[in-house]
Amino acid sequence: MVSHLTASEELPDVDVIEAMIHAAFWTSLRREEGHTPKVSLAFVPPTLTPTAMIFDRPISFEALPLTRVGVAVERPGLHLGVWREGDELFVWGATRTLPPCCFVLEVIAPGLLIIKQSRGEDSGKFINVAVLEADQIKVIDQQAATVPDCPALLTSLLGLESQFASSHSVNVLIQLAVSTRAHGRGGTLLVVPTGAEKWRQSILAPITYSVAPAFSGLADLMQQDPNERPRSRWRDALRQAVDAIAGLTAVDGATIITDRYELLAFGAKIVRRTERPLIDKVIVTEPIEGASAMIIEPAQLGGTRHLSAAQFVHDQQDAIALVASQDGRFTVFAWSPCEGMVHAHRIETLLL
Repeated sequence: MVSHLTASEELPDVDVIEAMIHAAFWTSLRREEGHTPKVSLAFVPPTLTPTAMIFDRPISFEALPLTRVGVAVERPGLHLGVWREGDELFVWGATRTLPPCCFVLEVIAPGLLIIKQSRGEDSGKFINVAVLEADQIKVIDQQAATVPDCPALLTSLLGLESQFASSHSVNVLIQLAVSTRAHGRGGTLLVVPTGAEKWRQSILAPITYSVAPAFSGLADLMQQDPNERPRSRWRDALRQAVDAIAGLTAVDGATIITDRYELLAFGAKIVRRTERPLIDKVIVTEPIEGASAMIIEPAQLGGTRHLSAAQFVHDQQDAIALVASQDGRFTVFAWSPCEGMVHAHRIETLLL
């Protein structure tokens, strides 16, 4: 039985962090029946997770045992609970609930680890602290969202608004971004103002897959009483609605929704708005410590998908565009009044 702990005792020291990274790294390089392990490790005592599943006998915190038991907790939201006895770490069980600020280390792919911090709220997303890939370490710059014109999506991903948000708050754009990136085919999601029609000037007509009237399944869920949101049925319905819209982004062309999450069209072809010039430069930033802003030609961002999204935001400055690449990159395009140009926010490190 773990005794009552102070807040400082619940946080891992340097030795614990090093030991967890060491074991997780070697776990990521192993195979279990031909599959790469994907496992989330949470440094938390069982006393702080009352609904956890506790093993009768703790498991040794080493690569081989972690690989074998990791297949049981690959589903999203499951974590292996890790704690210490003296100088030794051990796995005591599995849990879905974590206390605020809990240290989480996730094995994503061979040599790719993510250090996260739990928000302690029902948001479905953690705050990424650092990305460790092979011999590279990218530390998330928590001040990135303090720059002018920062999209609310980036602010939310960095966790900077969580102290003001209610426990029932849900950022749908984050979930759409994660789901769009997850299908692996790449895609573009355009978010336009509700009731506006000007965006049609930047879309080739007729739209092959136009939706009339606008489909409001996701919007209706978000308009429900917030007191209903913690219930599992509502969360399951939200996840299905998000995945359904994100799935449409796999169709060639852009998916278009309103800022109230009503679906307007998918498979839409972006064109330059009449009498608007071709976009010739964008400012690019990534929320990584030490990274600096760059002004580049849009073609340097990627292929046609990135170029067309940048042009759309250049022409429709009250809209934003979310673009996922097949290689996992994710960019949010938004107009920056301060810079007088399109700002491309590279945020894939926040979505892992």
